[in-house]
Amino acid sequence: MSMRSVTSPYLYSHAMGTPFKSVTVLRGHGALSNPPGRFETRATEAVDDGWYQDEVASTVPLSIEPDHARSVISGNDSPDIPFEQSINPYRGCGHACPYCYARPSHAYLGLSPGLDFETRLFYKQDAGRLLERELSRPGYRCKTITLGANTDPYQPIERRMRVTREILEVLARCRHPVTVITKGALVLRDLDLLGALARENLVRVGISITTLDAELKRTMEPQAASPAARLRLVRELTAAGVPAGVLVAPVIPALTDHEMERIVQAAAEAGARWAGYVLLRLPHEVGPLFRQWLETHYPERASHVLSLIRQMREGRDNDPRFGHRMRGTGPLAELLRARFHAACRRCGLNTQRSAPLDVSRFRAPAGERQLTLGF
Repeated sequence: MSMRSVTSPYLYSHAMGTPFKSVTVLRGHGALSNPPGRFETRATEAVDDGWYQDEVASTVPLSIEPDHARSVISGNDSPDIPFEQSINPYRGCGHACPYCYARPSHAYLGLSPGLDFETRLFYKQDAGRLLERELSRPGYRCKTITLGANTDPYQPIERRMRVTREILEVLARCRHPVTVITKGALVLRDLDLLGALARENLVRVGISITTLDAELKRTMEPQAASPAARLRLVRELTAAGVPAGVLVAPVIPALTDHEMERIVQAAAEAGARWAGYVLLRLPHEVGPLFRQWLETHYPERASHVLSLIRQMREGRDNDPRFGHRMRGTGPLAELLRARFHAACRRCGLNTQRSAPLDVSRFRAPAGERQLTLGF
C-alpha cells in the first residue's frame, strides 16, 4: 500500500494509538488518524520531545471478523427517516469516506471511528438464516427493509463475503419489499435478484453521488466506484427494469454544493426516476476526523467550508435535531433546498409520487412450510 506524508495534525498508529509527527496519507483510506472512541477512558496525546525519529508503518492491515448477531433487522422510529426497518450486513466500511456519519458506531465496539472503521470490518454471520427466522415469527408485520442505511451493503468485502447477496436471496424468495442504498458498482452482480423483485414492485435502488469530479472522489471516497461508474449503475439498473434514483449525499458547502445541479441533470439523463439530497452531517467523532481531512487536503478552503457548515447548523458542527439534521437551517440551507428543487423540476424528477412497494405479496418462509404438514 503506497503512502505519502504531509504536514498536518498528528496521526495515531492503527495498532497502538502511537502518535506520529506528521500525517501519513495512506492511499485507499480517508481517515488520517485513529483516535480513541468517545467511550474510552484513555487517550494518547502527541508531544514532540525532540527525540522523534521519522518512522511510520507502511500498511494498515485489513481485518474481517464475524459479527455474532442474534438478529439482523433493526427498527427505526426517527421521524425524519423514511423507513421503519433496516439491515446492515456489515459494521465498518471499506469505502473509507472521511465524512461518513456511521463512523461513531465503531466506538460501541471499543474501536476507533478513524482508521479502525475502514480496516476493522465485521460481517453478519448466518445473515440469511437469522433473517428467515425473523420473517417467520407469527407477529412479524411486513414493512419495507432498507439495506445500506448505515454502512454500504456493496462495499469491497461483499465480493468475498456475499452477505448482501444472501439477504437478497431470502427477501426474493419471500417476496419481501426492499430498498437498497449504495455507491458500490457490485450492485450489478445482483441484477438477477433485483430484476425479479422489480417485476413485482418490490425494490428500489438509490445510488449515492457526491461529486462528478473524479479527482475529488479519489481523495474523498477512495474505495468507492467512480462518478462515471455510478451513473452507469443508474443506466443499467433502469434498463433492467429496476427503479433507480440518485442521492446527492452528502452536500458539502464550498466543496461539492456547486455540483448539485449538474449531478441532478446527469442523473436524469442516466434514467433516474427520483433524486434526493442530504446536507453533510458531522456527529460525534466525525467532526474532528473530517476537519483533519479537510485541513490536510484542502487547507486553502477548510475554514470557509467549516464556517458555512456552522451557519447551516446554528453555530455548531452538527445539529442532531429531528427535522433539521438532514437539511440544516437558515438562509444558506433554504437556498440549497430551493436550488435542489429547481434542478429537479427542470430535469423532470420528483414530479410524481411513486407508488409504495407492495407489502401484500409477502409470504413468510415458516408459514409456507407449515401448510405442508399433513393437512
